[in-house]
Amino acid sequence: MLPAAINLKDKLARFGEHWSPRVIAEMNDYQFKLVKIQGEFVWHAHADTDEVFIVIDGDMAIEFRDGVVALKAGELCVVGKGVEHRPVAAGECSVMLVEPRGVVNTGEAGGAYTAPNDVWI
Repeated sequence: MLPAAINLKDKLARFGEHWSPRVIAEMNDYQFKLVKIQGEFVWHAHADTDEVFIVIDGDMAIEFRDGVVALKAGELCVVGKGVEHRPVAAGECSVMLVEPRGVVNTGEAGGAYTAPNDVWI
């Protein structure tokens, strides 16, 4: 059986909520998630895993306690496990996240931005 192509623009058009990741694929124990972001997220860390941000459309920054990494479409950043960070986007930005299945988007910080896991589109 041949694998199916996944169209990122089509998947992104299926939802409008910010800070609410949607799973589009899995590889081994890793999930590929699409998320639309705008504004400031919460400071958080993921104690047990790295996290990858791949910007598909727009601009964003990942703030760290000791600096900022600015990203635009076509760029990515790997945030190491246990590193406190906060994604920020002045305008709407579309991002692909790559992380192990079950990772909570707000880490141990919790709060209003905590999204349900394993929501597929």
